[in-house]
Amino acid sequence: MQTQNLKNHSRFVPMYHYVTFGLLLAILVGSIVNLCHSSCDNFYSASLIVALTFTSILVTYFARSFALKAQDRAIRAEENFRHFIATGNVLPTELKMSQIIALRFASNEEWLALISKTINEKLTSKQIKENIKTWRGDYNRL
Repeated sequence: MQTQNLKNHSRFVPMYHYVTFGLLLAILVGSIVNLCHSSCDNFYSASLIVALTFTSILVTYFARSFALKAQDRAIRAEENFRHFIATGNVLPTELKMSQIIALRFASNEEWLALISKTINEKLTSKQIKENIKTWRGDYNRL
């Protein structure tokens, strides 16, 4: 696996991001066209196909968002534990979840200083990642 850095750390799964969403979009367009061209005899089945398509889109979206939310909670717990080991205290409450997620990439040597800088300068997650000198990869996030 390639070593992570600022430019390549985000996960992109082509079969999920391109194929699944492309197919769902095509099915949605096709089902709406089918509904618009349906006669009274098959209007009910055509509307069910549209409803099933919307349901599939929602299930796909929420399955992904729920998994990411669970990973965010795990990252918060890991970083909280990391901070507790380093300082004997929990993470400062001023940190937002997006900042904590970005801070996880910082090496132990620069991590505490970067936390202070993040709080004092109200850095965004992008700015935090740009300030990291020694990248600590996260190869488990999906």
